[in-house]
Amino acid sequence: MDILDSVVIGAGQAGLSASHHLRRLGIRHVVLDSNDRPGGAWQHRWDALTMTDVHGIAELPASTAPTLDQQRANVVVPAYFSAYERENDLPIIRPVTVRSVTDDVGILTVQADEGEWRTRTIINATGTWTHPFLPHYPGTETFIGEQLHTVDYPGPEHFRGKRVIVVGGGASAVQFLGALAPITDTLWVTRREPVWRTDDFTPEAGAAAVALVEQRVAQGLAPQSVVSVTGLALRPQEREAERLGAYADRRPMFASIEPDGVRWADGSFERADVILWATGFRPAISHLAPLHLRSPQGGIQLDRNGRGTTAVADPRVQLVGYGPSASTIGANRAGRTAATGVRRYLQQAERLSDTTLAG
Repeated sequence: MDILDSVVIGAGQAGLSASHHLRRLGIRHVVLDSNDRPGGAWQHRWDALTMTDVHGIAELPASTAPTLDQQRANVVVPAYFSAYERENDLPIIRPVTVRSVTDDVGILTVQADEGEWRTRTIINATGTWTHPFLPHYPGTETFIGEQLHTVDYPGPEHFRGKRVIVVGGGASAVQFLGALAPITDTLWVTRREPVWRTDDFTPEAGAAAVALVEQRVAQGLAPQSVVSVTGLALRPQEREAERLGAYADRRPMFASIEPDGVRWADGSFERADVILWATGFRPAISHLAPLHLRSPQGGIQLDRNGRGTTAVADPRVQLVGYGPSASTIGANRAGRTAATGVRRYLQQAERLSDTTLAG
């Protein structure tokens, strides 16, 4: 079987950026994508999410990103990615569902339902969308209403006239309340008191937030999202929900779930038709388990004090869209860093091979 120089797993923003830079460096590779069409996780987002809502995306290398407008993000971004793939002739194979990556006498074997690929290095760009985090509470299975996660969100009209409990303290929960409170009855539930950002989110503040995430990754801890350390801010489209008290009327986490609502430890009860879990995501990296990359602290430690993309436990593995690079801007930068890391490993391996042969 042919041995590639690299395999990129995932064709979202980070994967496309990595492939672009690998091609620029002349590194022979393929990109394996589990979706049957371009667009990464963006193609699965709800119809009501517009480009204005997401404040746009960072442009891919050597391209121009779509402009801000009221068009659906799940249409605009996939079209942008699709055009980018064609124009750059990126070597993408889809759909391919990767199940595991194993070490076979120094060569990595990427095993999928559709076949296997042997490679000297991999760039993992699988993001988080396919690994939603859904906490379990006593009685979860008894609830007779709807339970939806962010990945299942069908848009605000679906909830009109229903009593909705929104669970989660992140940006998605804030956005959902902004959309739902003006049209239906909502209650916000979080584990911790929300931290609101009252100052402008300057580039310096963004860099400081990313640095906090980098510190965790450098220590081998499981990464937190960048937004978890930036604080929450209300956009203009959420001001009506604020006026209606959607953010002030907040309760701590309930203790259990009952068929028609939730109950707190103090015995109080709240009826609900829907529980909307805006409880975030975890890195989709279970296929890397055979490589034993996790540190004792539970995360994958990256080089350069968390600012790089190379797994400390195995320099053949690059991670993009993980930790501090889990944003469209960070993913672009990480794509270039990962491609450089692949080249560095290949060059070092070649020098070692030459030295061994000479000896």
